[in-house]
Amino acid sequence: MPGRRQSTPDPRELGRLLENSSYIADPSMLTTLYIALTLKRPLLVEGEPGCGKTELAKVLSDVLSTDLIRLQCYEGLDVNSTIYEWDYLRQLLKIKMEEGRSSSREIEPEIFSRRFLLKRPLLKAVTHRGKNPPVLLIDEVDRADEEFEGFLLEFLGEFQVTVPELGTFRARRPPVVVITSNRTRELGDGLRRRCIYLRVDLPSVEKELMIVRMKVPGIREKLAKEVVHMMEKLRKMEMLTKKPGVAETIDWASALLALGREELDRQSVEETLGCVVKTSDELQQLQLQDLDAVIAEVKAS
Repeated sequence: MPGRRQSTPDPRELGRLLENSSYIADPSMLTTLYIALTLKRPLLVEGEPGCGKTELAKVLSDVLSTDLIRLQCYEGLDVNSTIYEWDYLRQLLKIKMEEGRSSSREIEPEIFSRRFLLKRPLLKAVTHRGKNPPVLLIDEVDRADEEFEGFLLEFLGEFQVTVPELGTFRARRPPVVVITSNRTRELGDGLRRRCIYLRVDLPSVEKELMIVRMKVPGIREKLAKEVVHMMEKLRKMEMLTKKPGVAETIDWASALLALGREELDRQSVEETLGCVVKTSDELQQLQLQDLDAVIAEVKAS
């Protein structure tokens, strides 16, 4: 996204560009995305796992013709490791090579120079020198602890980081920031106020059918409809602790197409359930269900 405000595509153009990159967005999502890009505010995207939050950031980098820089959050994430690390092995090798030739006072500035600096996502984002600012994806921020969230709030205010040995690095142009959350914990009000908020839910049957047609070229219409309606039934089953996402729908449709199936039947469903559920307990419970009745309901719908 170039620095000038008027360069941001309008919502209709954004929709067209996203669709060209195989991402279908509804009007409210497009409007929210347009506002975040125009106001240069971080976009906080919340929703169920597998509903397309991370994919939105990936496609956005394509639409804006820029790089995607991803910071994957996890429990115990160290703030410093999100900014930089030193290449200790190369530093030690350099020290060994200089033994007897240089004093420690002479070599220290060199081993703590940019030559030995390993940039991590946040430093990469602020030092990016591409034609357009990068898309910085801070993925699953709810997995990180509150300490990191507090640091992130400060980072989003200044878009600068400090390496004690080298000084402060500040972004010439702020990156496009997309923050995703699965709501495994509640985020602080400070971070929410900093962002433009977008809620992404699992798609409707009609939208998911469009996604399958787009992502699984060559699939027969009958099979595509049955897969989508079957997924709708599965998501309503209480035995599944995690609802299958759109990614599982695409995997399942692709697997059935690869097997040469043209419609659902009990054998096809049982043989490919591993594309939909990911634990042995849920797999066994599904196999104990009256799948014939569920498939019959799907075909009727």
